[in-house]
Amino acid sequence: MLKKALAMILCGLFMYPAWAQEILGPSYPITEPDMLEAIQDKLKSMEKNGRLGQLQKEAIERSKQSIERPDPVKGIVKTRQPRTFYFDPSWRVPRDITTPEGKVISHAGDMVNPLDYVPLSNHLFFFDQSDPKQVKKAAEILERFKGAVKPILVAGEPLALTRQWKRQVYFDQSGHLVRRFGIKQVPALVSQEVAQRRLRIDEMKAD
Repeated sequence: MLKKALAMILCGLFMYPAWAQEILGPSYPITEPDMLEAIQDKLKSMEKNGRLGQLQKEAIERSKQSIERPDPVKGIVKTRQPRTFYFDPSWRVPRDITTPEGKVISHAGDMVNPLDYVPLSNHLFFFDQSDPKQVKKAAEILERFKGAVKPILVAGEPLALTRQWKRQVYFDQSGHLVRRFGIKQVPALVSQEVAQRRLRIDEMKAD
């Protein structure tokens, strides 16, 4: 326990800057005890009085909260003006892609569309759980497409909703997907139309 706590404290020492940058009075040479030894003594004292265990419990609780309720994706708003647009996932190959045997699959500079190889088999539905109307809309979308939908939150509690719906609910951590697709409003439905090499994105109203 002491070793783990020591590592956490040392990390904190390097993470936080020193704010006092000017001398406020006369300075004198100081003979300090070994830094690590002093920290070890402090940790032993904290362990005896129970403070160390309390700090660890608080850290675990903060971690649980961040998992149960991640930070909302910034910059996403409730749909005011519905719109439909398309996303082309094609990308330019930066270098030759070869098999382990050396056979070239794609040459540098080739344009490759992932949908040619792996079609989007499920719709993606992005929504904000804090809006009851969006939650209701998500349930309607799941029913309409007979479950062939991946519900993805931009705000809310994915694990709690997973338990409630008894199906996996995802969370767009740090907003990587909405930024990739160019989504600005929710709820939003991402689909691949039949025989199309692009994705259709519908930002819709929940009511």
